[in-house]
Amino acid sequence: PPLASLSGRRLRAMSVWNYCVTAHKPTNVTHSVVGHFTSPDELNLIISKCTRIELHMLTSEGLQPIKDVPIYGRIATMELFRPPGEKKDWLFILTERYQFCVLKYNEHTGDLETKVKGPVNEKVGRPTDQGQIGVIDPECRVIGLHLYDGHFKVIPIGDKGDFKDAFNIRLEELQVIDIDFLHGCPRPTIAVLYQDPKEMRHIKTYEVNLKEKDFAEGPFSQLNLDPGAAIVIPVPMPLGGVLVVGESNVVYLNYSKVHGQIMKAISMNLTVTKAYGRVDADGSRYLLSDQNGLLNLLALDHDCEHVTNLKLEQLGKTSSASTISYLDNGVVYIGSCTGDSQLVKLNTDMDAEGSFVEVVDTYTNLGPIVDLCVVDLEHQGQGLVVTCSGVGKDGSLRIVRNGIGINEQATVELPGIKGMWSLRSGSQEVHDQYLLVTFICETRILAINAEDELDEIEIAGFASDEQTVFCFNTCHNQLVQVTPNLVRLVSAPTGQLVNQWTPPAGFQINVASGHGSQLLLATGGGNLVYIEIGEAELREVKSEKLDKEISCLDMHPIGPNPDEVTMAVVGLWSMEVCIFALPALELLVKENLGGEVIPRSVLFCAFEGTPYLLVALGDGHLFNFVVDPMSGVLSDSKKISLGTQPITLSKFRSKNTTHVFAASDRPTVIYSSNKKLLYSNVNLREVSHMCPFNSASFPDSMAISVENNLTIGTTDDIQKLHIRTIKLNEQPRRICHQETSRTFAVCTTDGNDNGFVRLMDSQTFEMIHPYTLESTEFPCSVTSCSFADDPNTYFVVGTAYVRMEETEPTRGRILVLSVEDDKLHLVTEFETKGAVYNLNAFQGKLLAGINARIQLFRWAQCDGTHELVPECSHHGNILALYVVVRGDFIIVGDLMKSMSLLMYKAEEGVIEDRARDYHANWLTAVEVLDDDTFLAAENSFNLITLHKNADATTDEERSKLEVAGEYHLGEFVNRFRHGSLVMRLPDSEAANIPTLIYGTVNGVIGVIASLPQDLYAMLLRLQTSMNKVVHGVGGLSHAQWRSFSNEHRTSEAAQNFIDGDLIETFLDLTRDEMEEVNHIILEHLRFLLIGCLVAYIIHISV
Repeated sequence: PPLASLSGRRLRAMSVWNYCVTAHKPTNVTHSVVGHFTSPDELNLIISKCTRIELHMLTSEGLQPIKDVPIYGRIATMELFRPPGEKKDWLFILTERYQFCVLKYNEHTGDLETKVKGPVNEKVGRPTDQGQIGVIDPECRVIGLHLYDGHFKVIPIGDKGDFKDAFNIRLEELQVIDIDFLHGCPRPTIAVLYQDPKEMRHIKTYEVNLKEKDFAEGPFSQLNLDPGAAIVIPVPMPLGGVLVVGESNVVYLNYSKVHGQIMKAISMNLTVTKAYGRVDADGSRYLLSDQNGLLNLLALDHDCEHVTNLKLEQLGKTSSASTISYLDNGVVYIGSCTGDSQLVKLNTDMDAEGSFVEVVDTYTNLGPIVDLCVVDLEHQGQGLVVTCSGVGKDGSLRIVRNGIGINEQATVELPGIKGMWSLRSGSQEVHDQYLLVTFICETRILAINAEDELDEIEIAGFASDEQTVFCFNTCHNQLVQVTPNLVRLVSAPTGQLVNQWTPPAGFQINVASGHGSQLLLATGGGNLVYIEIGEAELREVKSEKLDKEISCLDMHPIGPNPDEVTMAVVGLWSMEVCIFALPALELLVKENLGGEVIPRSVLFCAFEGTPYLLVALGDGHLFNFVVDPMSGVLSDSKKISLGTQPITLSKFRSKNTTHVFAASDRPTVIYSSNKKLLYSNVNLREVSHMCPFNSASFPDSMAISVENNLTIGTTDDIQKLHIRTIKLNEQPRRICHQETSRTFAVCTTDGNDNGFVRLMDSQTFEMIHPYTLESTEFPCSVTSCSFADDPNTYFVVGTAYVRMEETEPTRGRILVLSVEDDKLHLVTEFETKGAVYNLNAFQGKLLAGINARIQLFRWAQCDGTHELVPECSHHGNILALYVVVRGDFIIVGDLMKSMSLLMYKAEEGVIEDRARDYHANWLTAVEVLDDDTFLAAENSFNLITLHKNADATTDEERSKLEVAGEYHLGEFVNRFRHGSLVMRLPDSEAANIPTLIYGTVNGVIGVIASLPQDLYAMLLRLQTSMNKVVHGVGGLSHAQWRSFSNEHRTSEAAQNFIDGDLIETFLDLTRDEMEEVNHIILEHLRFLLIGCLVAYIIHISV
C-alpha cells in the first residue's frame, strides 16, 4: 500500500516509520476471579493484567499456567458467572473503550470462544469519574453497567443463557462510588453507594423492573455513612444484605420483615481499604487489605439467618493488594498494582513476628515504572535497564537485562584454570561422573560423591603433574588424556593405563581434538597426526606436515553418520583454515581469513540440520560458514564481533537442542532459529573456559570458569528477560547513572514524606550514602552533568517544596552534588520559584524546566567556588514537565499544550520558539527520534510522532509540528530512553536500526525501532494480512484497538506504526494459517521468507 504523511507530503526520514513491540509483558494485576472456567472439576484462577488475561489451574503443586492471551482493549471489569443450564462458568469482560464480550472455554481445542460481544457506548453522556463498573446479578438474570453519570445500563440474560437487548435506566445519584447486586432478592436489586453535593456518602437500593425497564424502590437505604466509604460487598444467602467498608468502620446493612432494617457496625483504625476477597461461600468471612498491605479478616457472627455481630482481626502484611482471591485450604492470591503479587497461606498459628500470613510464592511486578535508565555497565554493547518500580513500602529498583542467565548450582574457588572436560564413568553411561580441570603444571579430577558433592579423586592412569591438552570418552569403555608429552589410553572401569602414544623426539602436543574412536593432534612445527583408537590400542594412521604452525583444530561429525567423523578443520598461524578429509588427511578446502589475527578456536556444528564451521579469532571476532558435509566447501561467510579477547568455542545441549558457548570477555551463546544463526549474551563477566556437565546431580548443567571460580549451573531460556530486585522499602522517583564515579543517584521519598538522594554502587547496587533533603522537599529530577571549563562530573538534583495549600509548588532548589570518598557533597545550590521538573546537560551548561519556564544556567567561578548563574529563559508553557535536547534544539512536553520545539542561539544568548503542535494533547513523556522527528506519549495511552517541516515555504507552515504517526499503545508511558536490550553487534544489520526503550505504569518494557521505508511497507502488508487471519479474543478488533483515540477524536487506524506484538505471533500460527497469510500477501511468497523476516525483527527489537 502507498505510504503518505497526514499532510499529503512524502516523509523521507527513517524515524517516521516505527515498529513497536513489547519486550516485557504487563505485570500489574488489576482484577482476579476464581471459578470453574476450564472444567466443572477444575478450580481456576483468572488474572487480568490490564491488556492480557492469564488462566491458571489450582493443583496440589500450586498454580499451573494454562493460557496467556492478549486482549485488544484495557480491561475495566472482569467477572465470572454461570448462566442457567451451564456446567462451567463464563467470563464477562468490559474494556475501557466501551466494548464487552462473554467468553467460554472450549475443553477440546483449548481456545476461548466468544458467546456474545458488542459496544455499550452512548452517543451522549458524561463518562463517570469513578471509572466503569460492571456487575452481574447472582442469579444471572442481568448484567449491570455504570458507564455514564446518571445512567445504569442493563443487559438481560434469558433462561437459556441468551442475551437480550440492552436498555438504560435513569439513575438519580450522579456521583456514584460503587454499585453491586444483592443476593436473594426476587428481582435483580442493586445497592448504590453515592456521594451528595455536600460530600456526604449514603447507600440506596433499587429493584430492576425488566418489564417496565425502570427502577423500583429497594428494600433499604442508609444515610450518612463513613465519609470515606468506598466499597460495597454483597453478602450471599442465607444472610444476605451488604457490607459497606469505610475508612474508620465497616457497616452491615440488611432488611427483614420481622426486624425491619438491620445495621451492625465495627470501628477500625483509620485506613483506606483497597481490595477485598470472600473466604466462605456463605459470606461469613472476608479478607480486607489496605493501602499499606495490612491484611485483616472480617468475620460475621450469625445464627444462620441473621448477622449478630462483626469482628475484625489483623492477620499480617502482604503486598498492597488491588485484588484478593481466596483459592482453597487457606491459600490466597494477592494481586497487586504497586508491588509484587503473592500467593500466601493463612495459618492458624502465629509466627515469631506475630503474623498469620506465610508467603508461598511471589510474582514479579515491575509496575508502576516511574522512571528508568539504560546503561551498559559491562561495556559489552548491550543495555541494562534499571527501573524505579513500585509504590510506597513496595518500592524497589529492578535490574532488567536480556540474554541467558546462569542458575548457579555450586561454586568452588579455583584460580588459574586452563581447561575443563567432563567424563563419563563408562561408554554406556548417560550422565557425566568426572570433571577434569587443568592448570599450568597440574591436572585435578573432581567426582560426584554419594552426597551429591564434588570431591577430588585420582585416576591412576592419568597424569596429574602435567597440564592436560584434551580429554574425552572413547570406544571400548576407555578414556583418553592428551598432555604435551603423551597420549594416555585408560580403562574406565579400572582407571589403569592400557596404552600410550608419544610424539616424535623434540616435539610436544599443542592442540588436540577427538570424537568416538578418532583422535587428531598437532605436535608443533605444523605436524598434524591422525590416530584411531581400538581396544587397548592407539594406532597412528596418518601424519601430515603443513607449511604453517597449527593454532587450533576440531573434529566433530556433521555428515549423515553421527558416529563417524569424515572431516577435520585446522586453523593456522597464517590466518587460514584448512579442511582435511579423514583418514587420509587429504586437503579439501583452504580458506584465507584475511587480517592479522590468528584463529584461536574452530568448531564444526550442525544447527537445525545445517552444518556450520565457526572460526573464532584472537581479537573477539567470529567467522561462520555453511559447510558442504560431503565436499567441505565453505559458503555464506559472515563475520561478527563478539568481544575484544580470544574466544574459545564449546558445544553443549539444552532442552534437546545443540548450542555453542563462546567463552570470552563477552560470553555468548550461539544458536539457530528459523535457519538463522543468532547470538545471545550470557549474564556473566569474563568466562575463560566452559564444558557441558550433565551429571545425575546436576542434569543439563555446564561447568564455567569465571574469574577465580569454578561454577556449575544451568541456563535460563534464551532471549528471556531476567529481573533482579533491589528492595528499597520506600518510593523511588528518579534515577541517574554516572559513569565516572560508577554510581547511581536514586531519588526517593519515604512514608513520612521525607526526600532523599541515595548514592548506590553501580555494580553491587548497595546503598553507599544517603543525602537527606529538607523538610517537605521532594526530589523531582536528577541528571549527571559536566560543565564547560570544569573537568568534574556532578549529580544535579531538582526539587520542589510541597505544601498542601499550594496547587503548584512555588519554591524549589537545584542542588549540584559531587561524589567524593563514596559520599555526596553539596557543591552549590540555587533556589527556584517553582518545582524543578526536569534537568538536562546542555552544551556545557544546565537546562531546567521550572514550572512553566525553561531556564538555562551557566557554570560560573567566583572566589574559588562555582555557582549556577541564570543566562536566559523561555516562557509560554502551562507546565514544562518533560524536556529533551538535541544539538541546539530543545523539545518541551507540556502538561496540556502538547509539544513545542525551541532553539537556543548561543551568540545572542536567547531561546526562541521554532515550531509547535497545536493539538491539545496532555503529554506524559517525550523523546527525539532524529533531527526532524519527535516522539510523544499522552495520557489517553497513545503514541504520537511529530515532524519538523523544515522544507516548508512559509513561516506559518514551518511553525507547525505536523503529525507523522499515531498509535494506540494502550499503556501509560512514563519514560522513553535511547538504548537496546539486545547485544548490538557492530557488523550486524540490526546495528543500524535505532531503538528506544519505554516503561509504563503497568510494568511494561517496550521497544520502538525506526525502520527503513521498504521494510516498513513489507511489514505493513504482513500486518494487514494477519488481521484477516488472526482474530482478537472476544471478537475485539485489532485495527480499532490500535487506532488513535482520546476524548476529542478517534481515528480509523494507526498510522506509520507497526504492531510488533501481532507480527511476532506469526511464528505461533499453524502451517495452514501461515500459508493463508502468505497467499493474501503474494501467492508465490513462501512462508519461510516471512519467518526469516519475523526472526530478524525479533532479533533487532527484543
